[in-house]
Amino acid sequence: MTARPANTHQARLLQLLRDGGPNSRAQLGDQVDLSRSKLAVEVDRLLETGLVVADGLAASRGGRRSHNVRLNPELRFLGVDIGATSVDVAVTNAELEILGHINQPLDVREGPVAVFEQVLSMAAKLRASGLAEGFDGAGIGVPGPVRFPEGVPVAPPIMPGWDGFPVREALSQELGCPVMVDNDVNLMALGEQHAGVARTQHDFLVVKIGTGIGCGIVVGGEVYRGTTGSAGDIGHIQAVPDGRQCACGNRGCLEAHFSGAALARDATEAAEQGQSAELANRLEANGGLSAADVAAAAAAGDATALDLIREGGRSTGQVIAGLVSFFNPGLVVIGGGVTGLGHNLLAAIRTQVYRQSLPLATGNLPIVLGELGPTAGVIGAARLISDHLFSPA
Repeated sequence: MTARPANTHQARLLQLLRDGGPNSRAQLGDQVDLSRSKLAVEVDRLLETGLVVADGLAASRGGRRSHNVRLNPELRFLGVDIGATSVDVAVTNAELEILGHINQPLDVREGPVAVFEQVLSMAAKLRASGLAEGFDGAGIGVPGPVRFPEGVPVAPPIMPGWDGFPVREALSQELGCPVMVDNDVNLMALGEQHAGVARTQHDFLVVKIGTGIGCGIVVGGEVYRGTTGSAGDIGHIQAVPDGRQCACGNRGCLEAHFSGAALARDATEAAEQGQSAELANRLEANGGLSAADVAAAAAAGDATALDLIREGGRSTGQVIAGLVSFFNPGLVVIGGGVTGLGHNLLAAIRTQVYRQSLPLATGNLPIVLGELGPTAGVIGAARLISDHLFSPA
């Protein structure tokens, strides 16, 4: 993909076709502030670039039938969502429909060189399956703070060896296409906004609870990243004064008390201290415990597992309540690997938020689980690169 829209009108048309699929010129005209003649000029210029192609006649609206147009069906985006313990890689078309998706375990602590060798291998596998001859752009999510303009991680607590690594530059050279890089929870927010539970929202929060905890903030339909790219790093808000040591060096951070890693640690302690026969059996059988084990134990009615989930939900809800009082969002979405804990976790978070925040902020506030699961990040990554490419150069 070498062409870019020449102006904001063309960019708006591309985004409408991405988000709404094939459309007629007449219907596009209903959504943009352009005269019919100016609209025709801009659509024709997009057709000349190859970004848009003709797609037959539209249904009649009375009178002369309009022609449909759509984004070029040959365009391909690569979405990469790197987590602490796994990675998702997907190929989408220009309308951000997933054409192929691979998930593999991964340890982000192995460092960027080893991680990107695996990512490039997965991308090559998708390309070899016939889904794409090449990629027109790629979006990459990483589980730590990112200096967004440069696409560089900055002192990520759970990513040793990644500080300052030129992710965007290195992958752009390897893939031969433009690359954009962002924090993984921002991409989850973009994914849920494009195709998930936040489709109709303009001001909302997405809280990702996985190995770490982060928050995607969407204001007026746009991700808010802050001055340097660290907005939403709620895992390092203090939840327990003088509490447990956190990987960031401080004490009492939310992430140190409730995250996938913290939950596994607390469950292991409970099993070893004889507080839960269910968890002890799973620890003996598996050699270790995970959030999924706690979820399974809770589903079996284990009181200790349920208490761990509820206590974590209360801590998380306490932090979210502060965010709700400050930001007054229209929706809070809970996502990430720990959402396997399901409605026990959600109920504890809701109870704390509704109890602690003012009624004006929570009277009509849905707090829900994300709809897209592990595909939210890769859809968001494809959305990120398409936002970049579908904007004037």
